[in-house]
Amino acid sequence: MSDIAEQEARVAELRHSRGEEHPDTLAAMLDLAELLWKEGRLAAARPLEEQVVAARLRLFGERHADTLKAMGKLATTTGAQGDLAGARAMQERIVELGPEVWGEEGRDTWRALNNLAGTVAAEGDLAGARELLDTAIAAMTRLWGEDDGDSLAAMGNLAAVLWQMGERDEAYWLQQQVVETRRRVNGNDDPATRAAVAAFDVMQRDLGC
Repeated sequence: MSDIAEQEARVAELRHSRGEEHPDTLAAMLDLAELLWKEGRLAAARPLEEQVVAARLRLFGERHADTLKAMGKLATTTGAQGDLAGARAMQERIVELGPEVWGEEGRDTWRALNNLAGTVAAEGDLAGARELLDTAIAAMTRLWGEDDGDSLAAMGNLAAVLWQMGERDEAYWLQQQVVETRRRVNGNDDPATRAAVAAFDVMQRDLGC
């Protein structure tokens, strides 16, 4: 039995034994949606995420970590399906509520800003995305340092935005720092390191290095 089939069976069992809106059922539905996502089955994942968001809004309200987590997943799916405006609206609400729910220094608060910046960039507002990323990176590096994984993720996103804006020297230098730090902290075989190297290789090819 595949992982998806096993998780579908678990969701069905929890729906029967604990109910459609039991927290365990909802968590299992999100896990199933994530498995579907990994196989590119976004159209199947989205209804599950929508059900979880609706249920958690009823159960916990908007100002709850579990609700915001589900909204974040749904926003990612929505954006990946091409509805950037819908994704942005959800992410802006998460960013607005994040400090209250997770705290001003909570990781999820700043991850939400990083996610919003990605959607803003995808919409073509590179200057807006840059401003959001500058804010996120300043906070992340102050809180957790430049070697932190979340800091490096935001720095890599900023490098991509700068590259698209034509500020190629600054983008190249920043991506190079991300690669070197990833290698030192995580090693060459880490997926995040490999992704950073791949992005840097594209820059080098485009520059004729």
